[in-house]
Amino acid sequence: MAYDPNNIFARIVRGELPCHRVYEDADTLVFMDLMPQSPGHTLVIPKIAGENLLDTPPDSIAAAMCVTQRVARAVKKAFDAKGIVITQFNGAAAGQTVFHLHFHVIPVYTLGGLGLHARSMADAAVLAEQAEKVRQALTAE
Repeated sequence: MAYDPNNIFARIVRGELPCHRVYEDADTLVFMDLMPQSPGHTLVIPKIAGENLLDTPPDSIAAAMCVTQRVARAVKKAFDAKGIVITQFNGAAAGQTVFHLHFHVIPVYTLGGLGLHARSMADAAVLAEQAEKVRQALTAE
């Protein structure tokens, strides 16, 4: 499959669609997942076009992973999570639903306490509050 420059994450990177932005630098964008598996579920995406881990340039992956680690620490702190799950899907058969490389940073509060992937939309006001909590934790680092 060829990269679709009109996928939702590419459009968010270009500013065509809104998001609950948490962090941004020259290489990455971080925002709240609209269909979270738990409170505080955050996404880290490289700004460069790439469908998944298998076809994205290594330097872009490296930048995204550094930010993923930083965001994971901030999310864990901001939400007093007991653990963090980092997921990344490659291809529809693996569960990928948006075909732009992205990393899920998912706080875990109890064993087995995650909701299903991409099932129900979260309240926008709640996402805005959660984004602010993560921003504050990133600033405190």
